[in-house]
Amino acid sequence: MNVLVMNPGGNSLKVEIVSCSPKQQFAFEGKKPVSLILEGIGKKPYLSVLNGKNPSHTEPIEAKDYGEAAANVLHYLEKENHLQDVRCVGVRVVHGGRSFAGATLVSEEVERAIHSFERLAPLHNKSSLELFEPIRGRLGGVPLYAVFDTSFHRTIPDAASLYAIPTDLAEKHGIRRFGFHGTSHRYLLERAAYLLGKRSQEVNLVTMHLESGCSVTAIKQGRSVDNTMGFTPLEGLMMGTRSGDVDPSLVPYLAREEQMQIDDVMTLLNKKSGLLGISNKSLDTRVLMKDYGKDPQVTLAMDMFSYRVVKAVGGYLAALGGADAIVFGGGIGEDTPLVRERVCASLRWCGLEMDAEKNRTLIELEGKLSTAGSTLQALVVLTEEGLQIAHECVEAA
Repeated sequence: MNVLVMNPGGNSLKVEIVSCSPKQQFAFEGKKPVSLILEGIGKKPYLSVLNGKNPSHTEPIEAKDYGEAAANVLHYLEKENHLQDVRCVGVRVVHGGRSFAGATLVSEEVERAIHSFERLAPLHNKSSLELFEPIRGRLGGVPLYAVFDTSFHRTIPDAASLYAIPTDLAEKHGIRRFGFHGTSHRYLLERAAYLLGKRSQEVNLVTMHLESGCSVTAIKQGRSVDNTMGFTPLEGLMMGTRSGDVDPSLVPYLAREEQMQIDDVMTLLNKKSGLLGISNKSLDTRVLMKDYGKDPQVTLAMDMFSYRVVKAVGGYLAALGGADAIVFGGGIGEDTPLVRERVCASLRWCGLEMDAEKNRTLIELEGKLSTAGSTLQALVVLTEEGLQIAHECVEAA
């Protein structure tokens, strides 16, 4: 079965056609005959055809918003005869609260629910909603599924997911820690378990999704029991442009001292902070590492980022009482040896011994970072959200 997958990002839209077998057990068994990315939405948009992660062809395209981006990508795919065998469509949706346990057929009711969560994920849910109309216009007879980042984290227990605020207020407004990047963390879980020669429900892991948005998940016997993101995707690790954890008092303080509106403070924390805000240069670690050790602000940004990952991983190992492995995934996890070295070096006390040569050479490659004698394993897994989204659609069909 061919599944069309649309995965909206901050100002990009990744589009893949994934071939899934009805008999496949895991997402990583799927194949990607077509992979595209449209970047610069609302700015100077361009479409790239990908061979692996590298563009084999790039051309300008009209995309003032996600609706136009989807319409023009679908037109491109139809022109190239890629849509004729598509049997369902899967769209990544960041926030679904605890309302959705898996891939869900999009109806008016589901669409309203996605819209209701938009206030908690204003950078994300709106872009997913904008995709639905052009998809229906071009593929009206094909089932359309929403796949939610929050679904995998519905197993997080109350002790980890509730905030220490009055319970009646929390219940009234549905306030709790939801966790995000669940699509990626489920893929990392199942692939890592396979590489370790175990079933998913047999492993305890700490998985890291490290990209422009970052999170760490504690997984116990194949189930998410904590995630560094919370009520919204702003909580947790320092990220590309997001601050991650800050003292809540910082919001009214900045509003008062800088004469800012609350919305402006939130924009600052979401879009102008993190690696970009500290380095004053870029949110991309590939760019920053060229100046690491030379530019003091860049060096500070990378050191802060690494330190916060170390704290999260160490905390989750303690919460789990130990684990089979830690798993690096996402662009930073796959291609930034400095971050991996800092995390692994901090875990020698619990039996992790990193192979320095493997850390140097495993760039955008899957493999084991730990030595043969290491009692805690460290793996690099190339996360494939497109394969996971397609797999969950096929499971739901």
